[in-house]
Amino acid sequence: MQHRIIVIGAGYAGASAAGRLARLLRREEVAITLVNAEPDFVERVRMHQLAAGQGLKPRPFSEMFAGTGVELRVAKVTGVDVDGKTVAVVDANGTEELAYDTLVYALGSGWNAQGVPGSAEHAYEIASRPGALRLRERLAGLDAGQTVVVVGGGLTGLEAATEIAEARPDLDVALAVRGELGDQLSPKGREHLRKVFDKLGITVHEHIAVAGVGAERVTTADGKAIPAAVTVWTAGFAVHPIAKLSTLEVTGTGQIVVDRTMCSVSHPDVYAIGDAAMVMGPGDKPLRMSCASGIPTAWQAVGAIAARLTGGKLSNAPIRYFNQCISLGRKEGLIQYVTADDRAVQAVLTGRLAAVYKELICKGAAWSVANPMLGLPARRRRVTRERAAADSAVRTPA
Repeated sequence: MQHRIIVIGAGYAGASAAGRLARLLRREEVAITLVNAEPDFVERVRMHQLAAGQGLKPRPFSEMFAGTGVELRVAKVTGVDVDGKTVAVVDANGTEELAYDTLVYALGSGWNAQGVPGSAEHAYEIASRPGALRLRERLAGLDAGQTVVVVGGGLTGLEAATEIAEARPDLDVALAVRGELGDQLSPKGREHLRKVFDKLGITVHEHIAVAGVGAERVTTADGKAIPAAVTVWTAGFAVHPIAKLSTLEVTGTGQIVVDRTMCSVSHPDVYAIGDAAMVMGPGDKPLRMSCASGIPTAWQAVGAIAARLTGGKLSNAPIRYFNQCISLGRKEGLIQYVTADDRAVQAVLTGRLAAVYKELICKGAAWSVANPMLGLPARRRRVTRERAAADSAVRTPA
């Protein structure tokens, strides 16, 4: 019998994991199923571009996984029974339960309305393709002079504000942040960020706590009303709720608690990767939700799964950060170099060169999903039957 591996979620982490597993394990011994609600790969790091009216290259999974042995199941995951080892899905043909021997949980995250009154009803999000397309349609219908307020000063907020301002210079674009503009950056990074914002005419509301979102305004905690024909909400992400509804050990935010190999500490036949996992990085700090974290966690999990099924050696490659890549429209960018645990250092790269650098990073991330071995040859390993049978009962300690 084949060892059944199901990967749920096909973002950067999930798609990378499925493709890499298919190239490391023998097809006749392992059945790999990738379950995703959409038939195409979504470049989530480009959703601000899509919202601003740009076209993105389609990347159908049917082409990406052609000839690899990965079976694509276009369906929505509705539940996971980690004790019964099944995944419940629904598609156009109805509901079904898929049985697995190893589960790779990569459902990722979506936008987080933070419980702010009116945010879910009136704000727009760009954490998903449907959300970005909805915002795209709304922006196209705005008249000159109308105000767009982006809430959230993280990388997504910075990219969204600058992309919209560059694409629609006739609009009044503003950014509302809790602290100072770019307070996570170095002094040089903050200085460049302000120059770009000034050049694009973006109004910055600093030290603002948004307490409510209406159809035509944003209300702050101190009672101030900021006009907003459109409010774009980028104030954080929330993980998919399915893990929290299962018997998996999760954090208070719903992330799955894993060991250094991305294996669930409560269920050894479940691996969590990307935003879904609570992964401790350098300095004993949790990795942030990002593409920069997701792909390395996928590689770590795949290495562990392959090693445990084939009797190979477990790798212990550290996951660390090198830089934060921020696009500021199509012509400007900011590369903030960081320590291993993601703290900004003085060194930055700015301007057109930084924009090209960020574009290469985005293209490289998408290419690595389609080419999970990075163009290097891989030898498919034979599954050790005894190892596969014992894998669900024994887990290497963290």
